[in-house]
Amino acid sequence: MGFLKRFFRNVFRDGSIPVGTSSFEHLNEEELETHLAVARYGAFTLADAVRPSYDLQVVPSQGFRHDSYRDEGTHSTVPVIMASISNEHLFETFMDLLDPLGMVADVVLETSHNREARGHQDLYREHIDMPVLKSILWEYEDLLVNDGCTGIAVLNPGVPQEIQFDEHKLLIVYGENLKNFEYVLGDRCVACDEQMKFITEAEHVHSSSDQYAQQFEQLQTRLGMDCGFM
Repeated sequence: MGFLKRFFRNVFRDGSIPVGTSSFEHLNEEELETHLAVARYGAFTLADAVRPSYDLQVVPSQGFRHDSYRDEGTHSTVPVIMASISNEHLFETFMDLLDPLGMVADVVLETSHNREARGHQDLYREHIDMPVLKSILWEYEDLLVNDGCTGIAVLNPGVPQEIQFDEHKLLIVYGENLKNFEYVLGDRCVACDEQMKFITEAEHVHSSSDQYAQQFEQLQTRLGMDCGFM
């Protein structure tokens, strides 16, 4: 099922856009179809999970920048790398970024398939061997790359470091001493651009489907997360 069918089936979703200000609001069907059918912007290709605003407030591109995350609970600041990768190399780059975490990791699956729930729901699995995890994730590459309601995070609490592959298909790395992850991005020819903007920083739309919701449940079972949501 293509992006257009999923879009019309599952509706435009971005709660941060005030009523009357969406760039999609006054489009006719042909204009909307044309925009949503575009996946390529120059040398960059988007996954089917997400599309930018009609007026292209942010033009999708490849690169990474440094940022930080403020943990309000501990009042500490955690270094962050945010990366946007063209779809041809997106999943392979994610898998490469898992290697510095070590041979055993914890996994969090994130879902917003349930429209009656506000925000996201998370499921947690501790202590899974990295080769086993990678093997399972390869089986669900299509879901993880193209479903706009599925995200995953893999972490090593002992370091601590975390790799997040979010619903927007951005790769986000958290933790101290992120040089090994920068090396991975460099090997993939992903350049640092501290001024770059990401699709999350402007209006955008997500795409999903009932089929992807079912696949998410299958992945949940394969990862041993049948105990329910956090």
